[in-house]
Amino acid sequence: MSNKPTPLSGFPELLPEQRFVEQQVIDTLRRTFELHGFAGIETRSVEPMDQLLRKGETSKEVYVLRRLQETDSSADSGLGLHFDLTVPFARYVLENGGRLEFPFRRYQVQRAWRGERPQEGRYREFTQADIDVVMKDELPFHFDVEVARVMAEALSGLPLPPLRLRVNNRKLIEGFYRGIGAQDPQAVITIIDKLDKLPESEVATLLGKEAGLDDEQVGQCLALARISTTDTSFVERVRELRVEHELLDTGLAELAAVIDGCASVRSDRFEVEASLSLARGLDYYTGTVFEIHMVGFEFLKSVGGGGRYDALASDGRTTYPGVGISFGISRTLVPLMSRGLLAADRKVPSAVLVALVDEDSRPASDRVATALRARGIPCEVAASPQKFGKQIRYAERRGIPYVWFPDRAGTGGDVKDIRSGEQVAADPVTWTPPAEDLRPQVRTSPVNDDEEQDQ
Repeated sequence: MSNKPTPLSGFPELLPEQRFVEQQVIDTLRRTFELHGFAGIETRSVEPMDQLLRKGETSKEVYVLRRLQETDSSADSGLGLHFDLTVPFARYVLENGGRLEFPFRRYQVQRAWRGERPQEGRYREFTQADIDVVMKDELPFHFDVEVARVMAEALSGLPLPPLRLRVNNRKLIEGFYRGIGAQDPQAVITIIDKLDKLPESEVATLLGKEAGLDDEQVGQCLALARISTTDTSFVERVRELRVEHELLDTGLAELAAVIDGCASVRSDRFEVEASLSLARGLDYYTGTVFEIHMVGFEFLKSVGGGGRYDALASDGRTTYPGVGISFGISRTLVPLMSRGLLAADRKVPSAVLVALVDEDSRPASDRVATALRARGIPCEVAASPQKFGKQIRYAERRGIPYVWFPDRAGTGGDVKDIRSGEQVAADPVTWTPPAEDLRPQVRTSPVNDDEEQDQ
């Protein structure tokens, strides 16, 4: 009988070289967030069930925390693993509001758990990165622009396929729906949010049956949803639909400000788009809404999203409005790494393998390694005194670029670049590899146009 463990679907584990890629991505995000004054926090993994279930949409996905030896099979601890970072952050702000300085800029990179059906890009355990700005009582609109620009700047520095930040405004679409006479704008928003999952004809049918719209109103809603621009020309196109409402005017102005505010981060690898079909069905969004998409990987749907919430956190006396964006690290990276499109150029951190002549010379090899490490050069000593050819092959298999052949004293020797074959005399107190060899590098491969994208 085999003792080989069976992999668990939905709980991805990374190889060392994949983990390095993930850490590099996290470090890049963290540096950018901190450059803009965002402070890092980490919340507990569990939250009370009444907090996790208060919105209801994810009740079937929450993992309940329960003790194995619980005598009452129907009992549980009243706790569940958090399924995102927004709910625990709202609780964190309420608990610590008296000790935080506002505006509170926060970033959080942490795991979450969701009991949904595993598929590519959707996992039961995953890592995501969130940024939010929270204030007391009132949050100035310019923070909507700030979080969009900060996340756009952070993502544009990652070694990923081109990304697209889609932006809309709930005031814009709600004002439009009110302007055409919709009796239940929230129902319309919920249905329009299905456009990325259902054909337009099915959405049109739902707008009539479930939102009570007539054919003309349905046509106007779909005409609005078709508007998508990378500049502020969407304003004129909406005006051409001849719908009037004060809330619509406010939403148009706010969305235009976000699009203009992100102009400086646009590039051939990062696009910002006003997308008026974007609704984000969760009802706590009150203004700007965001979604992040990866070009060429549309089958993943969004790899991040967020928006403005004016009343997500409140203790009855003080309300803490906020705006934020979440980026799915696992959702984005795991599909890329599984396709070989994203990888580190070596399997270990070591830049140097210090060769071992025989066991008696191990102290000399250790002295070389100690001298290199003292100067921040990652290295390891060969595990056994095999023939030098085998030690070089050991380094090749791991991607280690240099092999050091120490002298008997361990104060010098020769260092060989095993890629080029060049070998020179060197002193471990002064020798330094090129900067690109000091740490593993993330390598990207172009997406194959013939690769199947629909899963």
